[in-house]
Amino acid sequence: MPRPRTRRTPRRSPGTGSLATDAPDTFTCRDHRLVGPAVTYRETPNHGGPITPRYLVFHYTAGHSAKDSCDWLCNPVAQASAHLVVGRDGTITQLAPFNIKTWHAGTSHWEGLTGLNEYAIGIEMDNAGRLTRTGDRLTAWFGETYPASQAVQAKHKLDQEPAWWHTYTQKQIETALKLAFLLVKEYGLTDVLGHEDIAPERKRDPGPAFPLESIRSRALGRKGEQDERCRVTADSLNIRKGPGAEYDLAAPALRKGTLLLILEKGARWTKVEVDGQGDLEGWVSNKYIEPVATHPS
Repeated sequence: MPRPRTRRTPRRSPGTGSLATDAPDTFTCRDHRLVGPAVTYRETPNHGGPITPRYLVFHYTAGHSAKDSCDWLCNPVAQASAHLVVGRDGTITQLAPFNIKTWHAGTSHWEGLTGLNEYAIGIEMDNAGRLTRTGDRLTAWFGETYPASQAVQAKHKLDQEPAWWHTYTQKQIETALKLAFLLVKEYGLTDVLGHEDIAPERKRDPGPAFPLESIRSRALGRKGEQDERCRVTADSLNIRKGPGAEYDLAAPALRKGTLLLILEKGARWTKVEVDGQGDLEGWVSNKYIEPVATHPS
């Protein structure tokens, strides 16, 4: 969505986080409002009437900061809004009650339904989105540059070529998981989606830097996916930032016998998290891993 161009000091934050948290009930709902630490409420004028939500939809803001995004989503000119905005430090701003329609989905469709604003709770994650690389510079559409430690090269599931993406912080991802747990339980939601799922013709958020599949599996209680693990069979196995040998290394090579939590299966490559190292995840070739017994849930 278009936003006024303003300059900001570049942010400094950790790279892509992981899903090490067990998502305790940190947050609660009261009268369709979120209650919990670091939660503030700011009413947006950009909303419709009552809804009965069926889905949770994650987005990225493609903006400078959470505050800038909240300002824009509360501006009548924007004709856009969401229920929550999650900052890079994990703080949350609620812009509308969860049973009120916000304008986050636009032209969209899922499971035979059109216009997902009528059926979904929308969460905006503070994130610059797709970045453009020129030399050593990674630049967002609004001109801000980011260090390589805040970017990942990955191929979006809807695209043919890899691109650079702004990463999410560990705190953001932990917060997103806790919110998904709460809202699925509170409203009986049937799916957790990305904007890219419901509007694939025009949207790419929250993008490949966001662990949507893992959050979906955990929030919906698909423990079989959550707990599936594998073991490295090669003497040394590269772990990469995307599903292919053309991607940069995500970390030093893994040793034989290293246990991995499976996050996303592919035909030739699998996205994994190194067991016991919640901040280390990437892609490995299926040729050099083997399944192991799942841990008890």
